[in-house]
Amino acid sequence: MRPENQSSVSQFLLLGLPIPPGQQGVFFTLFLGMYLTTVLGNLLIILLIRLDSRLHTPMYFFLSHLAFSDISLSSVTVPKMLMNMQTWQQSISYGGCIFQLYFFILFGSLDNFLLAVMAYDRYVAICHPLHYSTIMSQALCTLLVAGSWMVACVHALIHTLLLVRLSFCADNTITHFFCDLTVLLKLSCSDISLNNLVIFTEGGILYFLPLSIVLGSYIRIGTIILRVPSTKRLSKAFSTCGSHLSVVSLYYGTLAGVYFFSSSWGSKDIIASVMYTVVTPMLNPFIYSLRSRDIKQALEMCMNRVRFLKWQSLDSFVAVMGTRR
Repeated sequence: MRPENQSSVSQFLLLGLPIPPGQQGVFFTLFLGMYLTTVLGNLLIILLIRLDSRLHTPMYFFLSHLAFSDISLSSVTVPKMLMNMQTWQQSISYGGCIFQLYFFILFGSLDNFLLAVMAYDRYVAICHPLHYSTIMSQALCTLLVAGSWMVACVHALIHTLLLVRLSFCADNTITHFFCDLTVLLKLSCSDISLNNLVIFTEGGILYFLPLSIVLGSYIRIGTIILRVPSTKRLSKAFSTCGSHLSVVSLYYGTLAGVYFFSSSWGSKDIIASVMYTVVTPMLNPFIYSLRSRDIKQALEMCMNRVRFLKWQSLDSFVAVMGTRR
């Protein structure tokens, strides 16, 4: 495109969700409740893992990082969406859009890597139970999490820097509720062939490699279990892997709906994005708390401690009031 048809974009216009004007308040309340549930639910998971020594295992160490990543992923997009719904100010600055894009890619890819790490952890726990503590040492767990963070940061930085070099046309309207990479590329007036090449090569590798680790781990687990099938082994495997399998299905299912099975950005794709960025992080704490016996026991112990401290403080208050009389 010719230079005179290009302009320096200082801000973008987020069209947001396709909600009728009269129902903005209802959806604002709904998404605010979902966001608060996401934050409080995942914070509770992190708190329980920190407080209960029985949860100081590799699986829950990875889960605490996944919970933090889920909080961050929702916090990147949902507060801005809620503010736009409440104030009707749909603009976002260029810098704010780039900032949102970077952290959205970072925490989205971090979820992907952590799910693969957790799948490998389940594989070792079921297929090599006698060597589990030796293989999944604290050093290896720390290395896997640190590596996931580093690769996610570099991955997000690459795509952000490749986007920053592009020019944008006068049309600055984003048909979405956040700054998504694919939508921003469609607004660019520059040549985006390099961006698409990196997305399909580097991005494809970093998406399908963790997915292959997840599939390979569970195929191996299934092979080991079915080799000597028994009801006890099946129930143990399901109790061990059920929560992770549910989260993996939810994560990759919604992600595929957003980026692989959508032809153009319409209302269906935006709904799929809501599932990926809002619903999935909200459901993860419920999935783990409902299926994990350890989380249930830790929650019960925490509630008992709160009740004990409450009654103890009440008894102390009564005793003080009695001495004053």
